[in-house]
Amino acid sequence: MGSDKFELLARAGYGARGIVFILIAGLALFSGLGGGSTDSKSALDTILNQPFGQIWLVLVGLGLAGFVFWRLAQSIGNADNQKPDAKGYIIRAALFGSAVTYAGLALYAVSHALGYSTGQGSGGGEASLAAWAMSQPFGRYLAGAIGLGFVVGGAVTAFKGVTRRFEKYLNVGQSHALTLVCVYGLVSRGVVFAIVGVFFCYAAFTVNPDQAGSMSDALTWVRGLPMGGVLYLIVAIGLAAFGVYNFVEARYRQVQTPDLNSIRAELPKVRG
Repeated sequence: MGSDKFELLARAGYGARGIVFILIAGLALFSGLGGGSTDSKSALDTILNQPFGQIWLVLVGLGLAGFVFWRLAQSIGNADNQKPDAKGYIIRAALFGSAVTYAGLALYAVSHALGYSTGQGSGGGEASLAAWAMSQPFGRYLAGAIGLGFVVGGAVTAFKGVTRRFEKYLNVGQSHALTLVCVYGLVSRGVVFAIVGVFFCYAAFTVNPDQAGSMSDALTWVRGLPMGGVLYLIVAIGLAAFGVYNFVEARYRQVQTPDLNSIRAELPKVRG
């Protein structure tokens, strides 16, 4: 695949993810008034219910598939040139986990657009993942480890925003407004991600996969806090800011085509 085509895939992927999070934020704001589910699959269902929804949903699904290829390039192909140390391998492992997550979302989008069902309703992903983890040997501990991974991932995402580490690969020039939007979006996304991780850990502790809350459950929990209405609004708008951050990445992110020789060198390590 040529570098231009690969870059197009990556940028389309960021754009598709931005659309999903803009819709999630919109659902969050509306559900704050009238109730309803607020998660990635609900956002995709919203697209399907619009005029020409099947066409739009297929396009979004293909865009998310492009994002999966980019995540695989970052993780397996080390497109971002992470250092060969513990930190670098942890980052790449997290990116690979992101690839798996968005592969499922892309499959959900395309299959539903074409009228097929993957057998999983909206918002069921976390509970299903928890149930799968708990069915494995030492499943309770595996589920706890996954939940801890969510918590750490959320903290790292928020830290990436606060410290502006994202600017290592993203140059928005002198636009302070865009920089602030990126920081706001990353912190909000990190907070929600961490809350989902706490729910997952609680599901592992109680050995009850139904306790693994989704993004919608995380927002509901925020709304139940003191001054929860204000906090809920801040986080919901923050998810919209994260959507904008993805649009910014689609435009300005440094995208490097991975070296195929590097990928071949990594494959024996993965098999081993």
